[in-house]
Amino acid sequence: MTDSKYGKFLTILLIIVAIGVLILLGFLGYDVINKYMTEQEVSEVLGKFNETLNQTTQNTENTENIEIPSIETNTQVPNPEQPSTPSTPSKVTYKGYNVEGTIEIPAIDLKYPVLERTTRDSIEAAVAILYGPGLNQIGNTTIVGHNYRNGSFFGNNDKLQLGDKIYITDNSGTKIKYNIYNIYETTGEDSDFLTRETNGKREISLSTCTDNSQANKRLVIWAIEE
Repeated sequence: MTDSKYGKFLTILLIIVAIGVLILLGFLGYDVINKYMTEQEVSEVLGKFNETLNQTTQNTENTENIEIPSIETNTQVPNPEQPSTPSTPSKVTYKGYNVEGTIEIPAIDLKYPVLERTTRDSIEAAVAILYGPGLNQIGNTTIVGHNYRNGSFFGNNDKLQLGDKIYITDNSGTKIKYNIYNIYETTGEDSDFLTRETNGKREISLSTCTDNSQANKRLVIWAIEE
């Protein structure tokens, strides 16, 4: 009788363990698949963004190379009413948000589009601007992103060190290198870093949640243009 009860107990225990393992594998599998899908979508958006920048550059070069004919040659002057080639790039959108540029951090193999504003949906799609004058503008621009366990978005920001480089490309094609000079943790209510004085320099701040159980802390990184 005792052996029978013990055998049933072991059977139930094995079933519980097996179910737990299946749930864990399912969770990990979903995490991997979700990261893969996100990376594929992001790669497509980055490709479109770069393609748009290249087209804008070519259009600008073509416009600059147009020779204005001399009036003395009797050559027909182009009609000034004809529309000229636009010099500003068209906007690339992702998940309904304008892509304002890209962020690259080689130290953690990060490259994402930067979306125009922070909402619940935008930071589930990429990283986004929370506050500031805009990418590569004078002053401090804050970019926020989720801290996912699979390393997506700002999930590896805790691995960054002082002196690491951040590259920001805006939608005009300007690419600026920033140097990380301050890394610290703060509370979720702290917003002092949003409006700090930059003395006429371009700076960026990166903000993400930490790994603490309450998720009420923030990891903040400051970087200044080189």
